[in-house]
Amino acid sequence: MLDQPNGADILTAVSKLLRETLMPQLSANAAFQARVAANAVDLVAREINFGETVEHEALTRLRALLRCDGSLEELETDLSGRIRRGELDLQSEGLADHLWQTTLDKMKIDQPSYASYRRALELRAGQRQPQKKD
Repeated sequence: MLDQPNGADILTAVSKLLRETLMPQLSANAAFQARVAANAVDLVAREINFGETVEHEALTRLRALLRCDGSLEELETDLSGRIRRGELDLQSEGLADHLWQTTLDKMKIDQPSYASYRRALELRAGQRQPQKKD
């Protein structure tokens, strides 16, 4: 077992140092560069925290959708080919859900504070809430 803190925790601390301690002391250009670095560090931390789960879930969805086995890269290539050839489209069972979830998962890692991503999550959460009976 690895000692604590883990890699994602260390990256979070580095990002906090860049944003809260260093950026206020820097010139405008250097502060901008520090912000870019902090954003990159945050992205890597999210990749560490969520990447393996996101890839596993995508692989599971693709195996069910395509009814075959393979690596994530192989199945994504197969899916792209089937869409290009017209074998699958948005009316195909499970395709729209897979594409939507894949997009949300990518946003979770790449841009979790993006307003449209936050709204989509709220919308999905609302759709999953059990409806009250009158």
